Amino acid sequence: MVAGIGFELLIGFPAGVFAALRRGSLADRLIMVGAFAGVSAPQFAVGLLLLYVLAFRWGLFPLGGYGSFAHVILPACTLGIAGGGWYARMIRSSLVDVLDQDYVRTARGKGLPRGKVVLKHALRNALLPVVSMVGLDIGTFMGGVVVVESVFGWPGIGQLAWQAIQIVDIPVIMGVVIVSALAILSGNLLADLLYPFLDPRIRYE
Repeated sequence: MVAGIGFELLIGFPAGVFAALRRGSLADRLIMVGAFAGVSAPQFAVGLLLLYVLAFRWGLFPLGGYGSFAHVILPACTLGIAGGGWYARMIRSSLVDVLDQDYVRTARGKGLPRGKVVLKHALRNALLPVVSMVGLDIGTFMGGVVVVESVFGWPGIGQLAWQAIQIVDIPVIMGVVIVSALAILSGNLLADLLYPFLDPRIRYE
């Protein structure tokens, strides 16, 4: 879960910021096309392609299984390519909206450097929807990613749930549902707690 979310942000965050700062340019269009392709690509196809090229042909990573850091890279990349496209589109949209706000134009009018305006005034507010999405991803990944677990041979909670459904193992199914629900609640709670640190206007009584 942590590695998957990390790869999503590693791919999507810089791409979205770069596209927003160069809105309407060729780079912006190429990044959005790439994001759309990443979102649209089936995870099992991406996973099998990464396994064939990086593990089988080039031998850079293990072909499957778990137990070491090297085993985490390809599953996390598979999740990150799809999720990174969502994050890139969301960050771009949010940052473009914030950059058009009055307080950002005021900061620019005062002569502040562009980098300081983006980092200090715009980016923090643009991160609010991204934090919400990270909270949802925590619940989704903790609930299991069946396809990715199947491709890479990971005995994850998604595989456990699928096997339990096939043999109608009610206690295991109930346990998976409860764990998934708790993960979703925890992710949303964590996102809510982070909001005040990003936007001082948000205060909880």
